[in-house]
Amino acid sequence: MVSSYEYDDGSYDSRHPSSAASQPGGDHGYDPNFVPDSVKTFVGHLYRHIREKNVYEINQMYEGSFQLLSERMFRETPWPSVEAVAQYVDKDHVFCLLYRELWFRHVYARLSPTGRQRVESWDNYCSLFGVVLHGVVNMQLPNQWLWDMVDEFVYQFQSQCQYRAKLKSKTEEELQLLKQYDQAWNVYGVLNYLQALVEKSMIIQILEREKEGLEQFTATDGYDYEGGSNVLKMLGYYSMIGLLRVHCLLGDYHTGLKCLAPIDINEQGVYTIVIGSQISTIYHYGFANLMLRRYVEAIREFNKILLSILKYKQFHQKSPQYDQILKKNEQMYAMLAICVSLCPQTKLIDENVGAQLKEKYNDKMVKMQRFDDEAYAIYDELFSYACPKFITASAPVLEEPLTNYNQDAYRLQLKLFLYEVKQQQLLASVRSFLKLYSKITVAKLSTYMEVDEATLRTILMTYKHKMHAVNSDGKIINNSDVDFYIIDDVVHVIETKTPKRYGDYFLSQILKFEEMITELDKIKLD
Repeated sequence: MVSSYEYDDGSYDSRHPSSAASQPGGDHGYDPNFVPDSVKTFVGHLYRHIREKNVYEINQMYEGSFQLLSERMFRETPWPSVEAVAQYVDKDHVFCLLYRELWFRHVYARLSPTGRQRVESWDNYCSLFGVVLHGVVNMQLPNQWLWDMVDEFVYQFQSQCQYRAKLKSKTEEELQLLKQYDQAWNVYGVLNYLQALVEKSMIIQILEREKEGLEQFTATDGYDYEGGSNVLKMLGYYSMIGLLRVHCLLGDYHTGLKCLAPIDINEQGVYTIVIGSQISTIYHYGFANLMLRRYVEAIREFNKILLSILKYKQFHQKSPQYDQILKKNEQMYAMLAICVSLCPQTKLIDENVGAQLKEKYNDKMVKMQRFDDEAYAIYDELFSYACPKFITASAPVLEEPLTNYNQDAYRLQLKLFLYEVKQQQLLASVRSFLKLYSKITVAKLSTYMEVDEATLRTILMTYKHKMHAVNSDGKIINNSDVDFYIIDDVVHVIETKTPKRYGDYFLSQILKFEEMITELDKIKLD
């Protein structure tokens, strides 16, 4: 049977992973060659639907059948090996690569991957992305699967960096594998694949043409309804989000935001269709802005996504990603608490989100604005809970004495963050005085603050510096709701007023009224 995927086989076989994937240690009852009837049926149907480009059925099998079979039959063991199932899918090369991608993802999610499995998973991604980049892949896959593919690729890279940085407990065999396969999950390799997918897909040009009305990308959710393929295009699109995440893990926030720039997050886009993609985008976008002191932008985006989760959370309860949604939701509330404590712009927050924020962090936020030892401890706690799992991208030094350095990158980012907090120690009191006056002399303000005039001028300049930031376009933006300028030793205060959004208020009241009517309709009167 002729495969429905058109590609040059010979280009990729040299990178195909070794035949049998390693079994998880200690799982002696697992037979990789045994294929239950339900798995034969699953792979057969999935293969047929992919050949027919039946995206709806593929998605049903991917999100439904695969999860159910994993829960029922493979809770503590891997799926059958790709060699065992290949005969039921005409030994199709690309389908086998897709199956192995699911196989390894299952091992990472439910079991503990061995060092060799980590290398084999890297090889499989190289082969799969190689086919997509250099072949003509004539198939359509659900956006959810393509997003998960990129998301998992970055996750496994992060996991490998953490794994190889814990050297103390490594066996001699594991150390030997790290030496032998030192290029597996190399940071340059990961970045190169993601960047290659962005460039080869021409996604940046597609998004630019869409703005001019020459392309229908968002309207079709990225799918090709004229018999083409969405795979390269969507992998390129999601790779921009993957690049943002990788650069955040490395602590390079400017580059991360630059990689995401082609996607306008102020508009509904394809990234909002898959909830995991939307949350990951805003989580890392908001965190990068927080670390770059763009607090207003971070608050604005956290508010939007938290409000969205609040409204639609019940619709995702049966989703496999539900636990992850809840975790990221809590982390973003913690980051919002940090942002509001450093930049009190509560007017930007919806009342429903504000109520949740108060319920979770009101006491801590009051303490955080005092900038004493207890406040720094709370900033430390919230940052540690909410931040990404930073990585050290450099290869380990495999020489005695072996040490663990998996926490080094995190400690560095925490140190930089707390140093920034400490620099803002005197800004809260300056702000409170400025809010009381429309104008005040420097001498009088220095008396109130119990500092000399020279010190006060330094504090005021620090306030100016810390409450302003440079946005992605290189323009200076004001983060504070209170600004000032000095003429002839008189401080003139400008209070920024946020325009009231009456439409949002009325919409929220209408929604509340409709919920009330729905609840009343459920009441049965005797």
